[in-house]
Amino acid sequence: MSEFVDNLEEVFSLFGPISTKRMFGGYGVYHDGLMFGLVADDVLYLKTDKKSEAIFTDLGLYPFEYEKKEKKMKMSYYLAPDEIYDDPEIAREWCARAFEAALRSRKK
Repeated sequence: MSEFVDNLEEVFSLFGPISTKRMFGGYGVYHDGLMFGLVADDVLYLKTDKKSEAIFTDLGLYPFEYEKKEKKMKMSYYLAPDEIYDDPEIAREWCARAFEAALRSRKK
């Protein structure tokens, strides 16, 4: 596991326990068994939905994309803001927002 991924437990310590699982060359970030984050190339992306996406885009944060058959595919995970790495309260707020989006997505 990368040092970046190992450090996420500390980053999200005020939110609660998290776990990570290796997937597709990156990692899924989970709380209570629900994936709310994605790490690719040591970059963290947080789960969004229609209710929360604008908060990310208004800050210029962009979605995780991958290429499939020469076509770019966007996922509902957006770049996490840099502030979360310096302020545990801000990290808790963003983590909660992503987890809530994951909960709403699961209910559909």
